[in-house]
Formats: sequence, C-alpha cells, structure tokens
Amino acid sequence: MIARSLPTPPRMIDRIRFPLLAEIDSPADLRALPESALSGLARELREFLLHSVSQSGGHLAANLGVIELTLALHYVYATPEDRLVWDVGHQAYPHKILTGRRDRMDSIRQLHGLSGFPKREESEHDAFGVGHSSTSISAALGMALAARHTGSDRKAVAIIGDGAMTAGMAFEALNHAGDINANLLVILNDNEMSISPNVGALSKQFGRMLGSRLYTTVREGGKRALDHAGPLRELAKRAEEHVKGMVVPGTLFEELGFNYVGPVDGHDLHDLIRTLRTLRDLNGPHLLHIKTRKGKGFGPAEADPCTYHGVGSFDPETGEIAKGGAHSRTYTEIFGDWLCDMATQDSRLVGITPAMREGSGLVRFAREFPSRYFDVGIAEQHAVTVAAGMACDGVKPVVAIYSTFLQRAYDQLIHDVALQDLDVLFAIDRAGLVGADGPTHAGAFDLSYLRCIPNMVVMTPSDEAECRRMLTTGFLYPGPAAVRYPRGAGPGIDLDAGLDGLDVGKARVVRKGQGIAILAFGSLLTAARKAAEELDATVADMRFVKPLDEALILELASNHDRLVTVEENALAGGAGSAVNEFLAARGLNVSIANLGLPDRFIDHGAHSILLADCGLDAKGIVAQIRGLGPANPAP
Repeated sequence: MIARSLPTPPRMIDRIRFPLLAEIDSPADLRALPESALSGLARELREFLLHSVSQSGGHLAANLGVIELTLALHYVYATPEDRLVWDVGHQAYPHKILTGRRDRMDSIRQLHGLSGFPKREESEHDAFGVGHSSTSISAALGMALAARHTGSDRKAVAIIGDGAMTAGMAFEALNHAGDINANLLVILNDNEMSISPNVGALSKQFGRMLGSRLYTTVREGGKRALDHAGPLRELAKRAEEHVKGMVVPGTLFEELGFNYVGPVDGHDLHDLIRTLRTLRDLNGPHLLHIKTRKGKGFGPAEADPCTYHGVGSFDPETGEIAKGGAHSRTYTEIFGDWLCDMATQDSRLVGITPAMREGSGLVRFAREFPSRYFDVGIAEQHAVTVAAGMACDGVKPVVAIYSTFLQRAYDQLIHDVALQDLDVLFAIDRAGLVGADGPTHAGAFDLSYLRCIPNMVVMTPSDEAECRRMLTTGFLYPGPAAVRYPRGAGPGIDLDAGLDGLDVGKARVVRKGQGIAILAFGSLLTAARKAAEELDATVADMRFVKPLDEALILELASNHDRLVTVEENALAGGAGSAVNEFLAARGLNVSIANLGLPDRFIDHGAHSILLADCGLDAKGIVAQIRGLGPANPAP
C-alpha cells in the first residue's frame, strides 16, 4: 500500500532570481510587506509559477490569471483564520505557493507530492477540498453560518470562476445566502464567461464607486434611514436598481439579495486591495465581480488558454510543448471519431457535453456538426435531463461525460432517463483511476452505481476496437446504455472503419487454460492475459456488466476450480459483485475471488504505479491469485 504522507524533498527557491518570493513562507510574511512591494512580488510569483509548471506539468492558464487576486486576498484577509474557498480548485496554485508549499511545487500531481487541488489534509490554509466545480459558495456559506453560530468574527470568501458559475448549485447557494443575510463574500472571477462587457474606463470607475467606503456608507445608512419610510424606501430601492442595471450586470445578484460590486480589473492589484478592504468589514452577502485574463503574462497561454489549461512540460521561453513518444490512440479519440462517423450515418444523433468539449473529444464533432452539438456548461444534471427530453421526441442523444461528473447527475440518470426507459447513450470517459488528477476525478464507482439501475445496459471495452463496437451497440440499443472507458491510450488494437455492433450480453473467451478462469471487465484485460500466461488460466473478456453473460459464467464455473473477477472499479457493488450475486442466486457453491479497487480513495500519481499498488497489474494479479487458499473443485 502506498504510504499516504511521504513528502518529496523540497527544492529550494533561487533567492537571487526571486528575492521577494523567497521570503514568503506564509501569508503572515506577505502581510508584513509594504503594499508598494506587491507589484514586484506579483511579477516574481507569475514567473515562478510559469517555470514550475513548465517542468512538472499541470494547470497553467487559470492560475496565471489569479496571481493578483491571490496576493490581494492573502494580504487583506487574516488567513488561515479567515476562510478562502477556491472554485474550481485548479486555480489554487498561487495560493499553494504563498501558503508554505512553494518549495514542493515541483512535486505537484506526482506520487507523494502536492495535490493539484486544495486538500484539507495537506494544509490548514486549504479550507475546503475542491475537485468538482461550483461548490465554493455552498461551502463558504456553511462556514459563514458556522461563524455566526459560534459567535466568531471569522470571514468566509468564495472565489468562483473558470465557468463554475454556470452550474445550478452555485445559484442555489446564492439564493440561500441572500435569503438569510449571511456575512459572505463571493468573488466571481470572470475570465471567459462573457457575463458582462469588457472592463473599460466607465465600468472600472463605476466599480470603484460601488466598492468605495463612501458609497457603501451612504447605501447602508440610507437603508436604515428609509427602513420605516414605506413607499419612499421602495422608490429609492427601485431608483438604485435602475441606475445600476444600466451600467453593470449586477441586477440578478441584487435580486438574490447580494450587494453587487464591479466589474473590477482583476489584474489591478492596488484596486483589488482597496475594494477587498472595504468589503471585508461589511456585513451581509456581497458579490465582487472581477475581470481577469486566463494565461495572463504568458503570450502562448493568453492566445490559447484551452491548450494551456492543463498542460504537460513545455518550454517557458517559447511555449513549445514537449512531444510525447509515439503512442496508441486514446479512448477519447476513438469516441470522437466514432461520434462523427455515426452522425454522418444517422441524422438523429446529437452530442451533449457539460463543458468538456476538449476533454471528452468533441472538438471535431462541434466543428463538423455545429447544429447538433450542445455544450450546456458545467451543468451535469441539466445535461442528462435535456438529453431525456430530446429522446422523448425522436432524437438520439449521446451524452459525453466523465465518470466522476456523472455522479452529480445520478438522480436525473435514474428518474429522467432510466425510469422512463429513454433512448440515451452515455459515453463515460475517465473510468477507473486517472493518475495525476487524483481521487476527485477518479471514475472508481460507475460500475457500482450503474448496474443497480433497471433498464440500463452497461459495457466495459477492453481495447480500442471493442470501444468502437460498444458505442455502436449502445447507440443502436433502444433504451439507456452506457459505455465506460479509461483515460489514455489503449493497447494498440487496429480498428475496423465500419459501425458494427455486438450481441448484447455476450462475452468472449480470449484464452483457454485450466484450473482458474479470470473474468476480466474492461481495460484490465491486457494485464489479466499476461497473468494468465504465467498461471495457465482461462481468460474471458466479459464485455457487459449488465446484462451478464450468464451462460458463459455457468460454463466456466462448471469446468474450472476457481473464478477470479478483475475490474478497475470499487469492489463494493461492482462487476465482481454482480457475478457473486448471480452464482449465489443459482445456489452454486463456487470458489470465487474478486479483484478491484480497495475500499479507500486512491491518491494521485502515475496510473501504472497506482494500479500496481492496488494489485491490478499483471504481477499483482498473479500474486493475489497465488495467495488465495485452496479452491473448491469444479462441480
């Protein structure tokens, strides 16, 4: 088992190149600096971040865009006592650098290294663990209410950006916070959302006015003076809303009970500090709208923030991204090409994604079939239900979604799709472990949560060709179906250009042996076959988790001493459990062992190393099988 807290050796900062940053070991050190020194510190922090990520890889563009904001927040607020909740978590690298983790940034997203997201067990400055988006306002509101309950004057700030405000959960939290008048600051980091016109001279001046002490004093004092004035108070309120609505896009937030401030230039450090100081001392819910630029200060990232959103190693001088060696095509690429091929053949097909066009492989589809491509934003629940609505009226939706993100739409999957037996195909990417992104992004539970739903067909491809055929099978199936496939490349199997499907519920035997039969579900088939060579075992590529190939299971149970199921999914309720349940229901006393992900969250690290740690590489499968006790003889 991987040790959970082994630190990587720190790499000391170059004090000549980064003289100011080298002195910042905590936010307390930052707050000891004069404000005049912060612009120089911002330049050093941006350069340090750029060179750090260029070596380790990771999220770049969003982090370059929040340099000034991060400095201003830690300069104004008494962190970690005051709570900062980052959303989405991939924009927290500057926060990590300023909170005692600067010298370990080269370990980010690596085994035993720093997480790529805020993580409570990593630092007291990480107030809330964040992997999925749109959770910050709810979490910070909870902290604000806890402070109210305990009589603390601790502040709570939610920093939400990079598209996270498109999710319904954010608006649920805004609605609640405004209704109960919580002491909460929400900072909307607007980098590419087009919520408002670009920051100009007028809007900047108006933002300063709205964030000034004079304005807030007059506003709050006027409210108190007019509190009992009836119609006069209502007239003043309407006049204020009318004037603000003509200049800034804050009317919606005001209607939700927030005092809206902005837009403010998120790269004007001193303006940010002045505004934050004013808002820090005010009661009630406030929303500060800032405008930032993803990739700020690094030309290639500013020009192409998508490419530099999550990036491998690159040249920090030119931006040239290091080329990997030749590799097989990824499952994501297989899906993207299949989607275009099937769309050409069947005009009913539409593609739906919750803000993951690049990650889910829909770039080509969006370009070639723009009228049939729907990006709903970070709104997984809506994505599934809008697909259900389309399916009601003769359209065939394909929902491209990560396994971990489909968890957020589980109710809609059950009630809106499966209960009505609607014809929707789910192309589920990032199934199993995902390496550097860690437990927040791992698709460790989809087989468990899918197979218990009536009407679902659940498929697990073992290679590229199987993936393509299963996508066709799911598309042709007249009901809800799911194909779950892993991140990264397959084993290199040649593809058939056709669009042939499979017989639903039929597995295949890929190796005949004796004594032991390994039932492999999905991408672990390659490791299972290698293990079988050493064990002289039979191997079945099960293909379907639901429905199971019951006839093949009975046949293998009848002529082998032991069955072993293998899956890259949580053991609890997974594919192995399905086989166990089937055999138990038949009253068969069969020796069976289940291999899969253990009952714990698996940390970030290289995918191959994590699989080996879980005993799911070929060597681990052999060791686990040999470690089993005597088997019952075949009935």
